[in-house]
Amino acid sequence: MSTLSLRLPESLHEMARQLAEEENVSVNQLITLALAEKISALKTADYFQQRGSRASRAKFEQAMAKVPKVEPAENDRVQSD
Repeated sequence: MSTLSLRLPESLHEMARQLAEEENVSVNQLITLALAEKISALKTADYFQQRGSRASRAKFEQAMAKVPKVEPAENDRVQSD
């Protein structure tokens, strides 16, 4: 495990302290979880951008052509308001 010295504005530090107390975790654990969530979100966005860049309309149409032309089951239908 690594140690990281971090400078935070006092207001942000205080909010982190309050949230950590509400969640019954340490400030260290709160910041670790928050950083992990942010990294996960950014990596997920990168993953979908990379996958999307390999997309092909022709391949999509080819896959959709394999879907049977039938009405969806009652529980699979979109409900209109």
